[in-house]
Order: sequence, then structure tokens, then C-alpha cells
Amino acid sequence: MRVTVFGSGYVGLVTGACFAEAGNHVVCVDIDANKVARLQQGEIPIHEPGLDVLVKRNFEKGRLRFTTDAEEGIRHGLFQFIAVGTPPEEDGSADLSHVLAVAETIGRHMDEYRVIVDKSTVPVGTADRVRERIYQTLGERGAKIEFDVVSNPEFLKEGAAIGDFMKPDRVIVGTDNPRTAELLKALYDPFTRNRDRMIVMDVRSAELTKYAANAMLATKISFMNEIANLAERMGADVEKVRVGIGSDPRIGYSFIYPGAGYGGSCFPKDVKALVHSAGEYAFDAQLLKAVEAVNKQQKQVLFRKLKGFFDGKLKGRTVALWGLAFKPNTDDMREAPARELIEALWGAGAKVRAYDPVAMPEAARLYGQRDDLVLCENAEAALEGADALAIVTEWQEFRSPDFDTIRDALSSKAIFDGRNLYDPAFVRTFGLRYFGIGRGETLRAPESA
Repeated sequence: MRVTVFGSGYVGLVTGACFAEAGNHVVCVDIDANKVARLQQGEIPIHEPGLDVLVKRNFEKGRLRFTTDAEEGIRHGLFQFIAVGTPPEEDGSADLSHVLAVAETIGRHMDEYRVIVDKSTVPVGTADRVRERIYQTLGERGAKIEFDVVSNPEFLKEGAAIGDFMKPDRVIVGTDNPRTAELLKALYDPFTRNRDRMIVMDVRSAELTKYAANAMLATKISFMNEIANLAERMGADVEKVRVGIGSDPRIGYSFIYPGAGYGGSCFPKDVKALVHSAGEYAFDAQLLKAVEAVNKQQKQVLFRKLKGFFDGKLKGRTVALWGLAFKPNTDDMREAPARELIEALWGAGAKVRAYDPVAMPEAARLYGQRDDLVLCENAEAALEGADALAIVTEWQEFRSPDFDTIRDALSSKAIFDGRNLYDPAFVRTFGLRYFGIGRGETLRAPESA
């Protein structure tokens, strides 16, 4: 089939490459000429395991092309996927200007039936606005051309996006036209052949499903962080609690790992957007507000522990930081807990020596040259001259470190583990003090009630 994808960012590039891998002919349209030129030369602007191979192979075979020419893309594809950014506004609402600009462009250039697919994460009612914008633009042209607008939200995990697309848990399609549903079913058939995983529903339900899914996962994380904070005060070990509750199949083990808070491009933005959308319908989403508030507080947990350990005297201290990305297998630092920690340490007068396996260029781009930030070539180098170690991202290479090397390098002999990677008792056998999330050497229970 012939597919056009507007936007060659994370979602658009993965979507285009995976559709091309299935034998479709895909054109990715982007307004950023520099990005298009880089893609045409085989340079991938994001870090996603396996994506570079997929893009290179399909580009060389002629199934995947990149262009800044929107008209070319609209002529090319029966399917017009909108996969542009929807950044948050100051009030938490999603900025739909890019989505609506694409809709207007499609309306300006389409000359025959097209299926316009909202792939971007958008609030309920966006498909109606896209449809209205296209009708308006067609009207200005004096043209009457049939089209359908479909909601097809993405459910891609950064670091595992290729597998998620190729072998999806589900494919949500929101449409009121049975014919359009059949077209989407044919397009996705190579990815759902082993078992029908396509769920067809009305457009507004599909739009809400994306937000509801991310809000539920964010809720599980904030819930476990609340339990972890409670465990510290009660003298319990939250990791044992996690195993105990996760064994219940109604709860499960996914997304119940306590830590330094969630980040990335989806959960923070989508929870805020859903809270804002609820307000537009005169509904006070109290639980979602609490999820957001808990996460905001949790991103400060490592700084609070470090500040408490040094009796509030962080000025002149140096903290080694392992992990900059918001999660492993990505270089994405959007809303990353590491950023909160770094900036809080700077505010207290401390210096940071940081290492991340892939996010170093992104950190350099964000912060530039600073006297209070050293980006190190490996984890061991980050320890040099440091008073304490803070772990913020659970990269695999951090799971089995040389604790003797850590002890000898750190003046305070203390590890602040924001992802509970290590067993506290084991770490202490090396002469290190260990501070995890909801366990180990942390706040004691009250003397009396």
C-alpha cells in the first residue's frame, strides 16, 4: 500500500520504517529540511534500538523516502498519517497547531479520496477539528472530495518501539465508517496476522483510550512511590512489598517499581492534558491531579536524601550521576528525573559528574559548557573526585558494578539508588552506605505514636 507520514520524529519515523518493512511504499514528510537531509544520508536523529537498520534497509530498497514537499506526500498516499508533535501548553492542554496545520495542508492539496489518520497523541474531539479544518480548506478551494478521519493512537515504548509496532498488543482504530476500518485492517494485517489484535471503536473512544492507558500506568507508578515513602517511615522494605502485591494477577508486576519518578514525552504530558480536558467538561479529575502531584514530589526524592545526608551543606560537594535519560535504551531527557536532580544540586552549589550510555550528546545540547557539569566517558570516570553516587536510570551496565572501586572513589562512601538496583545488605558488606527508595538506610519509624 501507499502510505504518507507527516512528521519524522519518534512516532513518525518508527511508523514509517515499520510500514515500509512490511512491503508498503512510504513517504515521510517533515518541514525540517536539515532533518530530512540527514535522514536521506542515513543519519537517525533519535536513539531507538534497531531503527537505524530498518530505515537504512528500506531507504536503500526504495520503499522509504523523506521529503519536505507536502504536496508530493499528499499525492502519494491513500493513508495520510499525522504524527507531528503535540507539546503541552502552559495550562497543560495539548498544542494542536501542528496537527491542524497538517490537516489544512492536506485539504489544500488532496485531489482524491484519502484516509487521514491521527497518530499523534491528541485530546478527545481532535478528529472533529481535523475534519472541520479539511472541510473548510476544501470549501475555500470550491472542491468536494471524499475523505475519512481516523484515530489510530500509538502505544510505543521508547527503547522497544520496533517490537511494539511489529508485534502489537493491540491496534486501536477509531472510525465510524466500516469501509475505512477494513482499509486499516488490511494495512495492519502483516502485524496482526497471528491473532486479530485490532480493536475498532468510535473515534472519541479511541482518542480517550490513549490518554487513559498512559494515565493508568502513571497512576501505578505514583501509587508505588507513595507506598515506598510510607515504607521508609514504617521501617518496611518496599521491594518485598512489591513482590508480595505483584504476585496477585489482578495487580501484576508491570509498572509497580518505585523510583525517582516518571518522565519522558508521554506520561507527564498526557496526564496533564487529560486533567485539562476533564476541566473543559466541568469534571475535577482528583485522582489524576494526585498522580501528577506525587510524581512532582518524587522527582525531588534523591535531592532530599542527599541534602539530608550532608546536613544541608551541599555547596562545594561533587555528586557522581549515573543515568541521564528518563529510562534505559533511549536518549530522551524530556521531563527526566535526572534533570530535576542536576538542577537542584546546582541550585545548592554542588557540582555534577555525569555518565549515560547514550544520552550524553543530548545533555550537552541541553546544558552546554558549564563549570559545574562534567560529562564523563564512562561510569567509573564519573566517580573521580565525587563525594557520593546517585543512580537515576536503570541501565543494564549499572546493575553489577565494582563496589570496591565505588567505595575507594567516593569520599562519603554513600550510594543513593533511585531505581533500587542493588541489595542493601550486599552493598554494605563493601563498606558503603546505601540509600534506596523505600528501603535500606533511610528514615526511621517514629519513636512513639
